[in-house]
Amino acid sequence: MTHQPVMLDEALGALDVQPDGVYVDATVGGGGHARAIAERLETGHLIGLDLDPEAIETARQHLAHFQDRVTLRQASYVDLPPVLDELGVERVHGALFDLGLSSLQLADESKGFSFQSDAPLDMRFDPEASRTAREIVNDWPESELVRILRDFGEERFAKRIARRIVDVRSEQAIATTGQLVDLVVETIPKPAQRGYHRGRDVHPGTRTFQALRIAVNDELTNVERGLSSAFDRLDADGQLAVITFHSLEDRLVKHFMKARAQGCICPPDLPVCACGREPEAEIVANQTPSEEERKRNPRSRSARLRALRKLTSGSARTGR
Repeated sequence: MTHQPVMLDEALGALDVQPDGVYVDATVGGGGHARAIAERLETGHLIGLDLDPEAIETARQHLAHFQDRVTLRQASYVDLPPVLDELGVERVHGALFDLGLSSLQLADESKGFSFQSDAPLDMRFDPEASRTAREIVNDWPESELVRILRDFGEERFAKRIARRIVDVRSEQAIATTGQLVDLVVETIPKPAQRGYHRGRDVHPGTRTFQALRIAVNDELTNVERGLSSAFDRLDADGQLAVITFHSLEDRLVKHFMKARAQGCICPPDLPVCACGREPEAEIVANQTPSEEERKRNPRSRSARLRALRKLTSGSARTGR
């Protein structure tokens, strides 16, 4: 399966890649975005991270031509500061986070991310991590299953699905993606399935699988930590670009960027700013894929790109 990087032109535009800049691809995946960045570098350098060792190996092959200007590390974006310290990099000119699963990960049945085939319930980005989807499904209490399905999957039938999981696992362990997706489909009422996603062609198991993947990899906590780490290491006028694929991630990224772009927080009835707060950044992009890209690459249909630029001390706006 060929990996098609989502919103490639928009991401490159948001990063404003300079030939002598230092950039981070925090989720290098198949290397699509990374290759496009590397092609624009001359004396600059790209640092690519990914928790998945197979993704790193694939990216290494795809980027072999640019090995003099690319460094790859198997690491989480949460660990960006120590990676930069190891490489002697104090500041970067831009960082990209593509928070979606790559086509390669979805196609790898051993990872259990997809319900399109019957595979072991795994869902780990890092194969060395201890927690798996099978552990959550078979060992976590019903109340916790309800919580993750509701909070991480925004699943309105969370209680029904959790109850059904507990009933089934009391008789036999739920070991595969096929078992789980069949259980979900059997549990969600058929009339609800037909109108479930407001006319979008989305499988009723999507939200359950999303919730489990987020829980297995502690994604939301790690995204917030990773964004903070990357922003802290941006040089003045550096850009941070993030591509999200579901509403939970997007709200988190939106709030993160809005907080850093916010200036005065004084009560509106104060005639003069007393807090002295100045924005740390300005938002430079909030985009969705073009109609052409959505037709060409259906995986892009739920994507959104948000980006900000870190302000220099002299360009920060004061007051309201």
